[in-house]
Amino acid sequence: MAAPALAPDTPTLAEQAAEWLAGLGATDPAERERIRAGFEAWKAADPRHAQAAAPMEQWLAALQPLQGAGARAARAALQAGEESTAVRRRRTRSRTAAGLAAAVVAALALWAGVREEWPQALVADLKTGAGEWRSQQLPDGSRLTLAGGSAVDLHFDGERRTVRLLRGDILVDVARDPARPFVVRTRDGEVRALGTQFVVERGAEATRLAMIESATAVRSAQQVARHDGDAVRVQAGQQVRITPEAVTPLGAVDPQGLRTQWQQRQWVVLDRPLAEVLDELARHHPGHLGYDAAQLAGLRVSAVLPLDDAERALALLQGSFPQLRVTRLTRFWVRVDRAG
Repeated sequence: MAAPALAPDTPTLAEQAAEWLAGLGATDPAERERIRAGFEAWKAADPRHAQAAAPMEQWLAALQPLQGAGARAARAALQAGEESTAVRRRRTRSRTAAGLAAAVVAALALWAGVREEWPQALVADLKTGAGEWRSQQLPDGSRLTLAGGSAVDLHFDGERRTVRLLRGDILVDVARDPARPFVVRTRDGEVRALGTQFVVERGAEATRLAMIESATAVRSAQQVARHDGDAVRVQAGQQVRITPEAVTPLGAVDPQGLRTQWQQRQWVVLDRPLAEVLDELARHHPGHLGYDAAQLAGLRVSAVLPLDDAERALALLQGSFPQLRVTRLTRFWVRVDRAG
């Protein structure tokens, strides 16, 4: 019997589904039932959850004709992710079961790694995982710093230097080269550097550009398609929102504060709604970070939070707001709400 094909999905949902399925192999019956109930509730909470879990469940179901040995081995391999390959092999019942387990785990791991702009992001020239930061000098002497969960492709030739931001946030330090323009592109538009340092953040609905030094010329995707050269000039201390249709000014930014945030991987929060803060932390969390915005209304945050350690940031918030409760069903599924 052929196993069903896996379909790509967002990584956090795939990783959460894999974690739930691994938990279903718990040896304690009560614990197993508790996890099963949580898994069913998780799937019912959002159609995307059930969609993410279905191919994995089908994979495990496809192994049932083999007396369950392959399925048990696959689950054991998921639970023993940090154990050596040799240990996992000793725990499988046969070479066939071990091979099936390896195939399932490899497929799940590959699927869980797929993110937006699939399959480009999977094989991006530079990428980071959640909570991982990376600074890379480029062939021209420019430097890119990638925040957690970011991916870029690079195309440098004799006429142009192009960075395509597939997901996440980057800090760009541009080396001077008048003969070759330096351009950052997203699906929303492009940013042409006229100076040195700026931040580009690709969000779900738009791209945000924040200038630290000098200036850039920005065009929407529609302008690029029309070869419209009437770009918006963005100066140091300014920021804009870029959509495929338009480039819209936003409020001013503090260039030095933004530079420090990236250098120290910290976020200086000044009187921001807690829901907005959790939105930002969710981007740096390796799984799902959920909350009810209405329940948390009225809570405002002023703090310095680490962006490379979402769990520590949550602990700092919980220390500032004793009424907060942080519930962890799995390491990929975290819920923040009011206690009581």
